[in-house]
Amino acid sequence: MDSSSKLKSVLITGCSSGIGLCLAHGLRDEGYRVFASARSINDVDKLKDLGFESLLLDLASSDSINIAISELYQKTDNLYALINNGAYGQAGALEDISRAILEKQFQANVFGWHELTNLVLPNMRKVNLGRVIYISSILGFVAMPFRGPYIASKFAIEGLVNTLRLELSETNIKFSLIQPGPIESKFRANAYLAFKENVDSSKSNYKEQYQTMIQRLESDKNVQFTLPPEAVLKCALHALKSSSPKIHYRVTFPTKLFAFLGRILPSSWMDKILSLIHI
Repeated sequence: MDSSSKLKSVLITGCSSGIGLCLAHGLRDEGYRVFASARSINDVDKLKDLGFESLLLDLASSDSINIAISELYQKTDNLYALINNGAYGQAGALEDISRAILEKQFQANVFGWHELTNLVLPNMRKVNLGRVIYISSILGFVAMPFRGPYIASKFAIEGLVNTLRLELSETNIKFSLIQPGPIESKFRANAYLAFKENVDSSKSNYKEQYQTMIQRLESDKNVQFTLPPEAVLKCALHALKSSSPKIHYRVTFPTKLFAFLGRILPSSWMDKILSLIHI
């Protein structure tokens, strides 16, 4: 028997860079059999060159998701965990976001995660064992200006996870949300690309605010309190190994601060604070 079949298998989405790539390396180093997915064939080939079992998986495509899962179960019938990570951030004021662009954000960040999770749950139910970990965000529980589509997608994910946790409470399948604040990654660069592609700032009521936003998105300098992706890896390892994984893992000082402030301050006070924060 192939020794890899004895290892606990983990499927991770969005492994081309940043958090996903860090998780893939870190979990492999910890002895897990890692299936690292990416949405472009070039990134899949790069992952294979790094020694990973890699799958082509575009979360915005139902066909791609189903093909990837079919390929996965040809290689293992023992998927212990799914880590939903692959996502992107659509920047821009909500007044400037069309229905089509909002749907595109939800296709990748919400509907794809939901479909993928539903495809792996039946096998987890058969053995009454599994972990499903969602890389959410500080923006999954607080709102900030000019990130509306992304914020809406993360709020939606948190609602789905909280419901799944209740519905499967009688099983040994555990659900955890990891809520990072600023993490070293290509997130801002990708958000800027999505903004340029989908928002006509020249006709916006927020031209001045966008200039400040663009300067920050273009900057290579990390914002204050930024942590390396290993901070997320630490939480993922606990969620995978613990017999009682946490429901929420709050990563970075801003995440912990705003979770605390949200419990003690009136909503009107929170609005005043959050309205001053720009990307």
